[in-house]
Amino acid sequence: MKALVLGGGVIGVSTAYHLACAGAEVTVLERQPGVALETSFANAGQVSPGYSTPWAAPGIPLKALKWMLQRHAPLAWRPDGTLFQWRWMAAMLSNCTAERYGVNKERMTRLAEYSRDRLRQLRLETGIEYEQRTLGTLQVFRTAAQLESARRDTQVLDTCGVPYRLLTNADSLADIEPALAHTSGLVGGLHLPGDETGDCQRFTTQLAEQAKKMGVRFRFDTRIGGLQTSGNRITGVRLENGEVLEADRYVLALGCYSRELLAPLGLDLPVYPVKGYSLTVPLVDASRAPRSTVMDETYKVAITRFDERIRVGGMAELAGFDLRLNPRRRATLEMVLGNLFTGGDIPRAEFWTGLRPMTPDSTPIVGPTRYSNLLLNTGHGTLGWTMAAGSGKLVADLALGRPTDISTDGLTLSRYAQSRSRAGTTPAGRSAPASNPVHS
Repeated sequence: MKALVLGGGVIGVSTAYHLACAGAEVTVLERQPGVALETSFANAGQVSPGYSTPWAAPGIPLKALKWMLQRHAPLAWRPDGTLFQWRWMAAMLSNCTAERYGVNKERMTRLAEYSRDRLRQLRLETGIEYEQRTLGTLQVFRTAAQLESARRDTQVLDTCGVPYRLLTNADSLADIEPALAHTSGLVGGLHLPGDETGDCQRFTTQLAEQAKKMGVRFRFDTRIGGLQTSGNRITGVRLENGEVLEADRYVLALGCYSRELLAPLGLDLPVYPVKGYSLTVPLVDASRAPRSTVMDETYKVAITRFDERIRVGGMAELAGFDLRLNPRRRATLEMVLGNLFTGGDIPRAEFWTGLRPMTPDSTPIVGPTRYSNLLLNTGHGTLGWTMAAGSGKLVADLALGRPTDISTDGLTLSRYAQSRSRAGTTPAGRSAPASNPVHS
């Protein structure tokens, strides 16, 4: 079986690897000169199934209004001129109920726990190293209200069988992260010992090398012009230079750019680019640095320890495909890091931004479409690194017609409206010409 994987981030590379393991002949198309050079490049470094929590949650609408007035707010919004942005936000708000939160969290946790197990198996199979640590995630709280909210949230963790330890006073935080003994202003935390950490870009690069040894072909500096169809099947991928590539199965793993490619096919993919930022900070004092990942619930900022670096990631901007670096976001990341840990050389930090492909319910879109040989693997939001190994294996099994290890219930595009009334029309109501290049 020949398979074309569109996208060379951690999701696409994981998919290609698992397809190759099953004996498929795989080609990966990627617009950059190498793998993991966009959203997968400098993310927060968390592999956090225990922290797989929907952004759409009870109380978020009120919090979002308050955040608009705060200097170091975790969320910012700027109109991008499209109707889709408004539609996406409305759909997200509709998921901010206790019922929808529970449903979405179960779906996310199901996939994330499976993915963490697959990642462990990958390490055994390949022996790859990516500065990984297996010490868990510590979510820290600055208010009693946050602690009480976490207490309620543990009911879902119990249901999903996720191990945790609720820390109800600040002193116990140092048992998990000794450097927090120097920090004031915290009231407790939630420790998720099953979570892991690591450099996503390094992992993806090494996994791509393993895939190459298995015969996977990577075509870099390659831009996609569109998909060709006949009836309910994809018949080829048209490149921007006019070349057409054909395969038996096609997997779309283009992150935020997946939506643009599918619009002319009449598929309405609710994936919006949510902008995030990170700092990569040289380590100068390990005793004043985290051992694993610490998640600051107030600012929604994660601080992760690599071997000789600290990665600080967070923030969410709803502003379309804007990739400009905002110095105010850097100031927030620096503030949170300096407040919790002083072991990094902040002035020498590297500042980065990327676009997370986000769905309104925070659950990725993994599985088939109404085109019989087209599968999706996108919409993972802030959890692409967390869910990559499991999503790749799941899609590979589906592509090959094999039984899947976990249920795909609630993970596929079928939970949304699959098509628009008129093919070739974008959700914003503008014509989508077939020649419109998609950046793979």
